[in-house]
Amino acid sequence: MSEKEKMLAGLNYMATDPQLLRELNETKVALQQYNTILPTDTDGRRNLMKKILGSTADDDFNILQPFMCDYGKHIRIGKRFFSNFNFTVLDEAYVTIGNDCFIGPNVSIYTACHSTDPQERNSRREWALPVNIGNNVWIGGSVTILPGVTIGDNVTIGAGSVVVHDIPSNVVAVGNPCRPVKQI
Repeated sequence: MSEKEKMLAGLNYMATDPQLLRELNETKVALQQYNTILPTDTDGRRNLMKKILGSTADDDFNILQPFMCDYGKHIRIGKRFFSNFNFTVLDEAYVTIGNDCFIGPNVSIYTACHSTDPQERNSRREWALPVNIGNNVWIGGSVTILPGVTIGDNVTIGAGSVVVHDIPSNVVAVGNPCRPVKQI
């Protein structure tokens, strides 16, 4: 099993694997190009982002610059997706975002996990857990979503929240740690 296959399967993998580093660098080059395209060049931005995300993106999305991710092709966005400035996705595992989702500025989604043991962490071995976000979700500004989290449908996550556990459908959730405070 390759290190990439291990990574996508949620198994312990070597983050310094040459194939993974090559893919990371290819994505970084494409992101550098994307983040310097004129904002008014909507076709150029959309076409390059479709290349970064792969076949998972249709024509009905808007990702404002700057945008950062690790691989890109592990991010799946639904129809009518919008993200504001400084959206960051560490997509070592799949990140799936449903239809009609809005992402505020400075939002970060992480899938990569590292050991709390310093020696193990320094070995550069890690694992990744997927993040799933349902349909009709609004993620407020400066929210951080941690590995392995699922957010249900029709959810609003309040600005500045840190999402460490699953959030059920049809709620407003806020805080650190983020928790439901209101049914919708």
